[in-house]
Amino acid sequence: MGTQEAVTAPDAVVSRAGAVARGRLRVEVLLGLTVFGLYALVMTLPQGAREQVARAHGLMIYDVERALHIDVERTLNEWLAGQSLWRVLANYEYAITYIASALGLLAWLYVRHPERYRTARNAFLLINLVGIACFALYPVMPPRLIPELGFVDTVRLGRTWGSWGSPLVEHADQFAAVPSLHMAWTLWVGVELARASARRWVQSLNAVHIVLTGYVIMATANHYLLDAVAAVPLVVLAVYVAERTTPPWTADRVPAPDAFFLAVETPSAPQHVGGVIMLDTSRTTVSREDLVDLVIERMDRLPRFRQRLAAPTPWRRPVWREHTEIDWSWHVQERRVDGMDGLRTVIAGIQSEPLPRDRPLWRMILVTGVGPGRCAVVFLMHHVVADGVGVVAHAMSLMEPYPAGSGDWKRPRRRPVREAAATVVGLGQLAVDVAPSTRLPAAGTSERRFGTLLIPLGLTRDVARRYGARVTDVVLCAVAGGLYRVVREKPGAPVRHGDACRVAVPLMMRPPGDDGQEPPQGNHTTAVMVDLPIGRMAETDRLAAIVKRSRVLRSGTRPLAAWFVMRQAGRLMPAPLHARFARAVYSARFLQGIVSSLPGPDRPMRLAGAPLTQVYPVIPLAPGAPLAVGALGVHRELCFGLSVDPGLVADADRLGEAILDVIRELRTAE
Repeated sequence: MGTQEAVTAPDAVVSRAGAVARGRLRVEVLLGLTVFGLYALVMTLPQGAREQVARAHGLMIYDVERALHIDVERTLNEWLAGQSLWRVLANYEYAITYIASALGLLAWLYVRHPERYRTARNAFLLINLVGIACFALYPVMPPRLIPELGFVDTVRLGRTWGSWGSPLVEHADQFAAVPSLHMAWTLWVGVELARASARRWVQSLNAVHIVLTGYVIMATANHYLLDAVAAVPLVVLAVYVAERTTPPWTADRVPAPDAFFLAVETPSAPQHVGGVIMLDTSRTTVSREDLVDLVIERMDRLPRFRQRLAAPTPWRRPVWREHTEIDWSWHVQERRVDGMDGLRTVIAGIQSEPLPRDRPLWRMILVTGVGPGRCAVVFLMHHVVADGVGVVAHAMSLMEPYPAGSGDWKRPRRRPVREAAATVVGLGQLAVDVAPSTRLPAAGTSERRFGTLLIPLGLTRDVARRYGARVTDVVLCAVAGGLYRVVREKPGAPVRHGDACRVAVPLMMRPPGDDGQEPPQGNHTTAVMVDLPIGRMAETDRLAAIVKRSRVLRSGTRPLAAWFVMRQAGRLMPAPLHARFARAVYSARFLQGIVSSLPGPDRPMRLAGAPLTQVYPVIPLAPGAPLAVGALGVHRELCFGLSVDPGLVADADRLGEAILDVIRELRTAE
């Protein structure tokens, strides 16, 4: 088994890297259609005004050529006009070969040279975008359309079917002479063939094609000599920019769903997620050195622990770079506190501090003095590294016994047509959603309050079965009822019967480790908004209302739509625009809190030899939102981690007590 893995693993890495370098085929097609749409947009400009300007520009270019004695187009055109066979062949060469060579090169690079494809494609896109901008801003009429210059329109004379300017494509832009994209495309093909070290005969054949294209575009009176000359600096500029702005094919670029959390992070809303791992040290001790040795031993399973972010330019998403010099004195620390209150204060302070990006984005803090025979390990990772489930998996990878595989998770059978239809429906639902007007009180600073709550998992399940609900519904109801209790106590913050608080509920969209990485990296969850009734009502009525509203979590339409937006928005948007989009949708304008219910270890585990007793989730607040609640099932207990803005409640444990009161009321209600 070990030998087989050693042989196949590099192949798998190369395959994944090649897929990253190429990009998905449908995305490539979409990019092409987008460029064509921009070209079509130019054709919608008023043609009357463009025609006069284009004619003037064409006459001016020809006058410059005559002054420089380089006006060779007329001589070439007169000879070709008298050769019927060569005239037809030239028309077809003008219409077909430049497209065939460019598309053929892209297909060849996509399949055979993925390491070159993305850079070449970016240069090609830039050539076309600059060309389209020139067509819109500086239209130029070709010689064949200016009768006073005396050129013969070989396309009209030969009536070549399908050729440029013939009736089949008569709606194409007639004033797109400068620069000559025919010449630019063929020159670009030559550059990329050379960079990909194509066979010598292929490069020689393309050199002939370049010369032939230069002759044909002038002999058919479609371009001036200066049009062809203008293509040279255009290709040079495009290739230069693409080479310096496209990340190398081996670069591990941050995917869009992960970059989302880099964009939304602010100094007052750090986006690191983690947990407080409680250990029984009555029979064994755990030291900082034990944790350092453990991380070093398992480092091969934790690639992000030895990588940091690098952002080459503001226009590109950052990439992961190796960072071998680990500052262990910062990444693994030890602090001593006085009881659980001291532990909560430490966690609240850590939550308020963004993780510096000049080093790997993780921390472990051993906290002693929590209680007799107890200690805690605060384990934190930035949200760009993993989502809540991923962080749990990273923590478990440091424990014994080590979890093999991704557990009982199974990939559901894909139904592409049904998923596409559900996504379209979900997008429509998201478009018409209106956020409730209720805003929870918040101080708006980086200061945090952290609380913990422990509830028997069996109690929560009994309540869920009793009311035909799910454990997640009970958690949401408990949070809603707890909010009602703490908010009504605040002066000047009355709560009415119909008030609702919109929270984001994370849902897993792919099984852990489905990408072949153990523990799973990146964000594989999306968030669906649920309006929690926080007005005055019986808790049984509140739970019944939440059961109805939480159907959106299981309908499939909104989760698929939110997942589609999460993945595709960053792929299609430039990095700055994606960042603005992320900050707009993930803020107090659209949500007031996060409530997450996570699966945890369902069997006894040990960390550095000490038995694990509880794990309290640490969930980051969304910018401007005052509440984040995580509930993690560990053994037979449901462990709550409560992160709150002090403007909502001065003591997070007060919210924990209110949540417990709601569950007790549901348990005893008739």
